[in-house]
Amino acid sequence: MTKIAVYPGSFDPITMGHVDIINRIAPFYDQVIVLVAQSSQKQSLFTAEERKALIEQSLPHTKNVKVDIFGGLTVDYMKKANAQVIVRGLRAVVDFEYEMTMANMNKKLAPEIETLLVFASPEYYYISSRGVKEIAVNGGALKDLVPEIVISALEKKYKKKE
Repeated sequence: MTKIAVYPGSFDPITMGHVDIINRIAPFYDQVIVLVAQSSQKQSLFTAEERKALIEQSLPHTKNVKVDIFGGLTVDYMKKANAQVIVRGLRAVVDFEYEMTMANMNKKLAPEIETLLVFASPEYYYISSRGVKEIAVNGGALKDLVPEIVISALEKKYKKKE
């Protein structure tokens, strides 16, 4: 059986913390699918297609990683992809309660699917997409927070908004 993990999220934008988790889990699976959430209820800076492209450009050397977009329940996508594991990153204690609730909800919906919580590396645990956007809108330095391609994309987005 092919071992497939799905790492879902909004990735608006992808950060070095996300890249780190993807690179750390990729060796354990035949395929890792980075699943870009497409939600009409959430206001995103980047479109789902832009986020997908930024992720693909941020992971050029990770051969077993695929990026996809999905607008429904993650467990429904998992079943279609024959994936067994949902990967979620944990930055701080505050993330734990939310992630535990989601893992239990997903377990109720699809008992055959497991959730793997991966702790952020110490050098990235403080980075969030929301924080990155706040720094970007105020002209702060983004080096080491997001991949270079994302820095360029953020600069373009915020120049358009001025």
